Amino acid sequence: MNHSRAEVLMVRGATEAIRWRKPVFSESSFRKILAIAGVFVLLLLVAIFFSLVIASFPSIRNFGIRFLFSSTWDPVKSEFGAFPFLVGTLATSFLALVISVVFSIPISISLGEYSTQGSAATFIKSMIELLAGVPSVIYGFCGLFLLAPLVRTLEMKLGVAPYGVGIFTASLVLSIMIIPYSASIGREVISLVPSDLKEAALSLGATRFEVIRKIILPYAGSGIVAGILLSLGRALGETMAVTMVIGNSNFIPKSIFSPANTLASVIANEFTEATGSLYLASLIELGLVLFIVTTIINLIGKLIIRRMGVEDNEG
Repeated sequence: MNHSRAEVLMVRGATEAIRWRKPVFSESSFRKILAIAGVFVLLLLVAIFFSLVIASFPSIRNFGIRFLFSSTWDPVKSEFGAFPFLVGTLATSFLALVISVVFSIPISISLGEYSTQGSAATFIKSMIELLAGVPSVIYGFCGLFLLAPLVRTLEMKLGVAPYGVGIFTASLVLSIMIIPYSASIGREVISLVPSDLKEAALSLGATRFEVIRKIILPYAGSGIVAGILLSLGRALGETMAVTMVIGNSNFIPKSIFSPANTLASVIANEFTEATGSLYLASLIELGLVLFIVTTIINLIGKLIIRRMGVEDNEG
């Protein structure tokens, strides 16, 4: 096709203009914006930490380290200890994590490997996303009026005190709440496994189960664990749903069916009733303890994920 001289000069001029045009955002400016955003997040975390420390300083000065190990919570005598609530928080969160893993991993495998397309898969994915968006107080109501009577019946058959509310009920509610998080992330990670690896294993005679066990799960293991740990962080900080079904007892639980309290539920129940400065500072120190516990667990989780990634690369 023949082009006129004017058209050739026009194209050449446009090319030169694009080549020498100064970009609106240079590479260095873009990197500075990203660095500022990262520093802002770090400063925000530091600000939250120090604000909690300053607000809880009367309690820290009065009780010291024994605040973590004392089992007495008596506002009348101004004696406060976080140990029963720390036990309740860890017990409900990890029990909920164990229960949720039993369901979240099969759901992830089913949606990521088997039911990848179709109306049924779309419906299940939509329901999982809907569960993640339900307010926590709704879960609390359902746990109080639906799960608590069932747990009370189970406790009567087991011969324990039939409270109905307690650590086990709270863990069941929490497990239902965190399943969508770990299942969604697990599904996304499993769907990213290269099809070449799966097809190569199938061509060598591997069954579908062997492909999942030896190819998909090792390849997507770190991502699945990341989703599980993200759901654990969600469980550690849950407040309203747990407050409604845990029984609100300020004593160390003797079993998984005993009423208890978590760090978040105590703050929700008693913050508006705190009259003295030491009482208020002790509640804020509970928030500080929850912040530190969540940070430590997240750091441990990142180390586990990094270790798994290194082992996968070496393998």
